[in-house]
Amino acid sequence: MEMEEERLVQGQIEIFQQLFAFADSMLLKCAVELGIADIIHRNGRPMTLHQIAAELPAPSPDISSLFRIMRLLVRKHVFVRRDRPIGGENGANSNPQPEFGLTSASRWLVRDGELSLAPMVLMQNYPSTLPVWHCLSRSVKEGGVAFEKVLGVDLWGYGAANPEFNQLFNSAMVCTCKIIMKAVMAEYDHGFSRFGSLVDVGGGTGKAIAEIVKSYPHVKGINLDLPHVVATAPRYQGVTHVGGDMFEEIPKADAVFMKWILHNWSDEDCIKILKQCKKAIPENTGMVMLVEVVLQCEANEDAWKDIKMVLDVTMLVYLGGKERTEAEWRKLLKGGGFNHCNITPLHNSLFSLIEAFPN
Repeated sequence: MEMEEERLVQGQIEIFQQLFAFADSMLLKCAVELGIADIIHRNGRPMTLHQIAAELPAPSPDISSLFRIMRLLVRKHVFVRRDRPIGGENGANSNPQPEFGLTSASRWLVRDGELSLAPMVLMQNYPSTLPVWHCLSRSVKEGGVAFEKVLGVDLWGYGAANPEFNQLFNSAMVCTCKIIMKAVMAEYDHGFSRFGSLVDVGGGTGKAIAEIVKSYPHVKGINLDLPHVVATAPRYQGVTHVGGDMFEEIPKADAVFMKWILHNWSDEDCIKILKQCKKAIPENTGMVMLVEVVLQCEANEDAWKDIKMVLDVTMLVYLGGKERTEAEWRKLLKGGGFNHCNITPLHNSLFSLIEAFPN
């Protein structure tokens, strides 16, 4: 009976943790909006609350509120706290003055960092799109995409009609692109040397293809995305931006590159896209390179497993897409006309590289 009561108490704790999990995301958003990680990073040392507050825009922030937020973020290992005596290192009877520093987690919240997830934090917590999560149970009962049920338009249409969200979405995609491309270039950069031309399908503002072309100037880079996306794309040496629809036509090239694109779409739509890819590449020598999440649902030690499953549900809510297992990827590629593929997990990454060949 005592053990059963302990299990019930533990279950209650777990439900409370899940119940308030949304607060974790809101805390991250608050930290990014206030620029706390940026302030500490810019100063190069741990700082007291008053020192942090002094660098925040007017009016002066409420120190008590800031302390309570930082206290929980320290508990969540986002920041680290140390107490330094006001009277100096040897001030034994002095009241401790807490200082807050960066951790390996909060370094990802520095907006100007080489690698940052700050734009993704803001995009995923955009106020006008958060209500779509409240429609999840309705989507389960009725089918369809929660985002479209709530906002009356799909994600791409919403971005086209809302410049603020479009800019935020593009910034989030650029930041994830940097993370993805660092992993890809570390393990596959030699593979790009074989191509004379490469088209990045759904390449956003062209950051990925530009990085490839910079390393391999002989490669003719083509960046394909929707017209309103490429309209804001900067110019890159050796890269041509094309506004278009991957369901209708993909520019011809030696190979097609797609990073985190097919997870946005249903199996039926993915097959349509893959068939367009096949038309765009040489029949005997062409290939498609996908950078995607590969789900591993069986018991294993994959540190990314929970994140991958959360992403899968996020795709369900926002786009009606999905993350896929290795078997599902192979089946999908075969349906699109690619009979052979190699799947390689990228080291220390959420993603895998999938090389697909029509013959």
